[in-house]
Amino acid sequence: MKKYLFVLAMIAALALALSGCEVTISGNSPNGPVGVTTPSSGPSGTAHFGRQTKTSGCVAHGGLPDSACTPGAVFPNVTLQEICKYGYTRTVRNVPFSEKDQVYAEYGIFHHSSGQYEADHLVPLEIGGNNDIANLWPEAASPKPGFHEKDKVENYLHDQVCSGAMPLSEAQKEIATNWLAVYNRMPPQYQ
Repeated sequence: MKKYLFVLAMIAALALALSGCEVTISGNSPNGPVGVTTPSSGPSGTAHFGRQTKTSGCVAHGGLPDSACTPGAVFPNVTLQEICKYGYTRTVRNVPFSEKDQVYAEYGIFHHSSGQYEADHLVPLEIGGNNDIANLWPEAASPKPGFHEKDKVENYLHDQVCSGAMPLSEAQKEIATNWLAVYNRMPPQYQ
């Protein structure tokens, strides 16, 4: 227990030291580094992800992550053929406990009950999101809509992309910008 508390204290100290710094995350992407601009700053409206501009004092607002802490991150070379193949997410999911602990620390959560939060991918793996810390946040189960409802949004967008009804880049941008807006307009069979 002492070792765990020491590690959390070190993470908090590092986060505090880096809070005024600009951090570029390249993380676990097997396809090379992710982009370095936030979704809203891409040229011609294209979404680029991966730049985390704040690593402490992060606050979720109304079911959405702090965009400075969790702007989203994607595998830049992922294809529709890959993400639409059954079992794809199992081949790319790789979030060590240390990274989850760091995400919780960035959002000031040092203790929580099982099922209260989920270290969630903002841009889900099933639509090309990656495991970089810039794509992770502690999403609450309640109040609803919470992480269970976001799972339904992820499934809906995966279906839309794989059926050809929506471009992958649009699905990634929509969920990174405001997944609740997608949830509120989804057909009833997905809710």
